[in-house]
Amino acid sequence: MELWILASLIAASLQTVRFMLQKILSSGQLSTAGATFARFCYSAPLFWIAVAGYFWINDLAPPQLSMAFWGYAAIGGLSQIFATVCVVALFRARNFAVGITFKKTEVIQAVCVGILVLGEGVSLLGLVAILIGLIGVLLLSDQPFGGATGLSRFASRATGLGILSGFLFAISAVFYRGATLEVGFENAILRASVTLLLVITMQMAVMTIWLYLREPGQLRAVWNARKTAIWVGLTSLGGSLGWFTAFTLQNAAYVKAVGQIELILSLAASVLFFREKITGRELGGLAFLVVSIVILVLRA
Repeated sequence: MELWILASLIAASLQTVRFMLQKILSSGQLSTAGATFARFCYSAPLFWIAVAGYFWINDLAPPQLSMAFWGYAAIGGLSQIFATVCVVALFRARNFAVGITFKKTEVIQAVCVGILVLGEGVSLLGLVAILIGLIGVLLLSDQPFGGATGLSRFASRATGLGILSGFLFAISAVFYRGATLEVGFENAILRASVTLLLVITMQMAVMTIWLYLREPGQLRAVWNARKTAIWVGLTSLGGSLGWFTAFTLQNAAYVKAVGQIELILSLAASVLFFREKITGRELGGLAFLVVSIVILVLRA
């Protein structure tokens, strides 16, 4: 198995656990922004120790980073913050598995962003897979209740949050890949580690300032929730390192396609842990998306 595929699978698995923990935190202990901040503040300090220790033990000099790197990293980091906020807010609108599935429109959107930013496209077969995935998203978006009919049934808060989170995650994935390609190390994991370290440090600083100014009570709340929040940070760190490693080696759209294994994991989590019911229509939508995933994985 190629390293980027293994890294993507590990990342998707850890990300599912992290979103489960964030859902628990956002359901009572923390606000949406506080649950988002937890992933950065409990991962950045530990990762600084790990990366600095590796550089010291191996007598490595810090890499020279270009302005392009900082631009890619900053845009990717901010996009990920806003995307995570959307996902945490989405959990309050629909159940866990469907919330994650809406987020997975990032695969479709990452193709477009990748073409525009890095000039990396997909094949005709890849396009077919994307269209199949789109059918799945529309099935999941179609809510035949409340007396709404036709296109009005797609005009829901959950749909808007899901599509927006997917778009922002697509931007972050492509720009993270662009950042890793600017790091001057041969070792893919080392390039990913340097990029990830600087990105989560920027994200932690931005979120700290935001919470201090807008939700000061959440800084203490995040600390009080540390028994759960620290696991949010650790799973976030492991998952992010997996994504960044995969991004150094492969097109972001294909990486995210492999990461669609998260759909199956989130469905299991929704039923087994949160005792939520999945409708037949939602299962149909998930089935279309799974077919899309398989085609894209085989194409990669």
